[in-house]
Amino acid sequence: MSEPSRPAKRHARIRPVVIGLACLLISTLSWSAPAGAGPSDDGLKGAIDKILADARMDGGAASVVVADAVTGERLYQRDGAERVMPASNTKLATSVAAMALLGPDYRYRTDVLSPGRRYGSTLHGDLYLRGGGDPTTLAKDYDKLAADLAATGIKRVTGRLVADDTRFDTQRLGRSWAADDESSYYSAQISPLTVAPDTDYDSGTVIVEALPGAKPGDRPKVTVTPRTDYVRLDIRGTTVPAGQPDTLAVERQHGTNTITISGNIPVGASATKEWVAVWEPTGYAAAVFSDALAAHGISLTGTPRLGRPTPPDAKQLATHNSMPLRELMLPFMKLSNNMHAETLTKTMGDEASGQGTWSAGLAAVDGYLKKEGVTTSTLRQVDGSGLSRMNLFPAEQLATLLLAVRDAPWYADWNTSLPVACNSDRAIGGTLRTRMCGTPAALNARAKTGSLTGASALSGYVTDAGGRELVFSVVLNNYLASSVKSIEDAIVVTLAKSDTAGGTIAAAQPTAARSRELPSDLECSWQKPKFC
Repeated sequence: MSEPSRPAKRHARIRPVVIGLACLLISTLSWSAPAGAGPSDDGLKGAIDKILADARMDGGAASVVVADAVTGERLYQRDGAERVMPASNTKLATSVAAMALLGPDYRYRTDVLSPGRRYGSTLHGDLYLRGGGDPTTLAKDYDKLAADLAATGIKRVTGRLVADDTRFDTQRLGRSWAADDESSYYSAQISPLTVAPDTDYDSGTVIVEALPGAKPGDRPKVTVTPRTDYVRLDIRGTTVPAGQPDTLAVERQHGTNTITISGNIPVGASATKEWVAVWEPTGYAAAVFSDALAAHGISLTGTPRLGRPTPPDAKQLATHNSMPLRELMLPFMKLSNNMHAETLTKTMGDEASGQGTWSAGLAAVDGYLKKEGVTTSTLRQVDGSGLSRMNLFPAEQLATLLLAVRDAPWYADWNTSLPVACNSDRAIGGTLRTRMCGTPAALNARAKTGSLTGASALSGYVTDAGGRELVFSVVLNNYLASSVKSIEDAIVVTLAKSDTAGGTIAAAQPTAARSRELPSDLECSWQKPKFC
């Protein structure tokens, strides 16, 4: 999701040449009032205007709104109506629409069915694996489906395995997604039948891990999680003497499931670990389930068929239910999971109109936003995640949405899914876990982050020093600096330090413990391993 300089690798140790981090400061920030100043004499407007005058924003665009969370009174506005790229702040619209339209108890189903007849331990006919859209299905879940089927006494299927992914259309990638992100796990293909390799639930991906050989000249030792022959490894890399540069790279070849491991890895080096998107996740799910069936002693005929609908007379043989949506919201929003956003978008389309497409899903989101008072004629949303650079939202409309949902019956569950500033528990702090530490915003601000090259955003809630809850939306665009995250943070810390009702404004300016911020081309949770 990085443009224009879009690195393709994520590694199990910090290697700056690999990928631009979106994690703002991987170090503690200290905050202070401007030199020679106590509380600002210029009020909240003067304090925030001064922060936005940072040289990094020269020639850039800022759309910023601050409001009282209870009354909705706008306390600060800077080009609030200007349309800017929200990056992953797009997920605010997608997530609240999903909670409203699907409901917090919504669950996905993955079913095993057959229209055939059973004679003893033999099932005559095809076996169908029908995907409902669950982006959190693990290999162990497919294994449980196979075990449940085996427990019924079935040992042989005379037909083939058929993978039914017809709940969604066949458009796998979103509008204007970058072609050079094809193998990046945060830009994986969307299917209602897929596999996640771990409990980050990065659906449609595998984890490739490479270790050096025992001595120079050996091939690296490479493993794939989950274990599957759906991807083919092309190992061209070499182990080199200790101390030499580590240049090992892992990337899937375009339009294939061949993953090439190239370059050098020194003796004794730590693992290179990559999360790689597969080509055609429906086939991936079918392959994993086929292996599970074989492991449980069930044989089939031939290779899986993909994309065929389940006959209406098919009988259900086994079922897997996902976690409820209120729980799925946590990995989705805390870790800014793009595939969850797109799956939910297509799911809303199917539920609303019987069409599991982006256009139908986005129409459903638009309809919900209008009901909440958002002026949708002033924005453009083309996907659910914000991965597309065609998305345009004014900060005023994001703030309007944040204000409107506070009285929703599901608000508490949704609010819990927002990252919490400086909470070191990744399951709580998410993409904000290293930000605003040592300030009144720490463990206070709850907000959604957003990162693309030249686009950064932070929108959410914070309580000020007087106990007043505030809504804020800060969307920054068209800057040339590697990162402007500390500008966003300074605004939120200013709000947390100030008594906005009493008029006591304590302006914050960031002082980095390092000489510069790390680049923010990507959401920090998309860096593997997790730097934030």
